[in-house]
Amino acid sequence: MSADAPLIAYYRGDDGYGIDHRVSQLAHGLEQATGAVPERWRVQGSETTVAAIGERVATAPMFGGGTLAVVVDPAPLLRSKADRGALEGAIATVAPGNALVFVEISDRGARRSAALQGLETAVARGGGEIRTFKAPQAGELAAWIEGRARERDIQLAPGAARELARRVGGFVREGDIDRERQGALAVGELDKLSLYRPSDPITDADVAALVAEVVPDSTWAMLDAVAERRAAVAGPALDRLLGTTPEPVLLAQLHRRLRELTEVAGHLAGGAPPGSLVRTLGMKPFRAEKLVGQARRWTVPGLVDALDGLMELDAMVKGAPGSGATDEQRRLAFALWVREHVAGAGA
Repeated sequence: MSADAPLIAYYRGDDGYGIDHRVSQLAHGLEQATGAVPERWRVQGSETTVAAIGERVATAPMFGGGTLAVVVDPAPLLRSKADRGALEGAIATVAPGNALVFVEISDRGARRSAALQGLETAVARGGGEIRTFKAPQAGELAAWIEGRARERDIQLAPGAARELARRVGGFVREGDIDRERQGALAVGELDKLSLYRPSDPITDADVAALVAEVVPDSTWAMLDAVAERRAAVAGPALDRLLGTTPEPVLLAQLHRRLRELTEVAGHLAGGAPPGSLVRTLGMKPFRAEKLVGQARRWTVPGLVDALDGLMELDAMVKGAPGSGATDEQRRLAFALWVREHVAGAGA
């Protein structure tokens, strides 16, 4: 990167850590090119104007570093044709020693507006860098963590990366999980662990001792695992939640999901077409489609038995006469409920 070459870029995706890391690399490149640390100006598209952006990047630095302007979610700057034209004009005025970066945080597979695609095309036409950053999906985060550890010369014992990935939600497979900050959280925990073990390999026991479980949407993941009869996932997920969530809350959530499945299964057993549930039960299409797929894994009697089992758990939790139990016994009772009703016969 030379000091007399303006820099523009367009980054999009759901990996907030990857995008931030790349922006830091650009700042370092500007520093090397100009001999001074650039000023970083980060702003939401809804909180600035094209004129303000132009003021930041259109004048070349004479003394000191330039400006690295990062515009997050530029969509509000693209509402009209005139707005789009003005922003494309600002792109063309980025002076040597400065940089202008547009950041579009978007879910994987989400539909993009024509205006954002047009802005990306304008950046590419101006010779800018276009990159997509995808966050590690379920099952990929452990290997990703190992890569970040190698970059930092942090030693990980076998199992440590997997335990860290699990604690920050790396094995939750639901597609609606927000993974934007997951990488940054994992790297932050890596840095903390490296201070704890500056010279020895970090073990899974170290991770368990120092890293709190921050599993995104773990309750929804557990409920979906129960509804889909994935007992190998539902059991451990429920056991972890029992350590952080009041038992009555978990029982209420399980009861609500099974009641929904019972209602859907009853309609299907009565011959109702799946598409009619949107109108009959007042559900959104996506929600109805998901529940139909889950309900087909059960029978109506099986769902009724599972609900009866929850009633017995509820009595134990509330200390009904003759149902008193210790914390350990109640935890075991939840595990047995999963084995008996979610896994099914022969588990």
